[in-house]
Amino acid sequence: MKDDKCVIYCRVSTEKETQVESLTRQQEELEKMAETLQLTVAEVFTDQHSGYNMERDGLLDLLDYVQKNKISAVLIQDETRLGRGNARMAILHLLLKSDVKVYTYHDNGPIAINDMDTMLLEILALVEEYQRKLHNAKIKRGMKRAVEAGYQPEKNLKNRGNPEGRERIEVPLSEIISLREKELTFEEITAVLKGLGHDISKATVHRRYQEYLQSGES
Repeated sequence: MKDDKCVIYCRVSTEKETQVESLTRQQEELEKMAETLQLTVAEVFTDQHSGYNMERDGLLDLLDYVQKNKISAVLIQDETRLGRGNARMAILHLLLKSDVKVYTYHDNGPIAINDMDTMLLEILALVEEYQRKLHNAKIKRGMKRAVEAGYQPEKNLKNRGNPEGRERIEVPLSEIISLREKELTFEEITAVLKGLGHDISKATVHRRYQEYLQSGES
């Protein structure tokens, strides 16, 4: 298990110099805990902010780090170090969703989650799952309507195979016009374009089409 990597997160609530000692103590305790768990400490993140505040540099860096690196666990002194109130649940959800375990010095192992917290985390996961299903259903419906109206996706988006995706940033105006002429709604057009690889919002689709109309090119 020594090959498994972890990160340490330490937090105090204020920027008072007297709390610097607390940060040091937290880190020392968690480093010993990592050694006991046979985990290699890859990085240490610290914050001197309220747990109710989500805009913490250390926390944001941590979340970004665990997503980009193979991290098995996050070590904290106790559950309040992650955050307080709704912030704590949101952060815990993000970590668990990334298959990152959370260990606390206070629990001497995996974070202890009560029944209410467990239920909330299950609800959050369920909501996200149905959001994905709804998003995919919109794409599927929009594509179906477009094909029924004579749209041929295989002849469009010359850059579909571009692995770097650089050209996809451009708004495919010709596709928007074509789909609009087939009486698809802007929401359906957006869904079709997303299904074909364009990460574009409905507002952008609508704006570009209106610009096209105002230009007199129609």
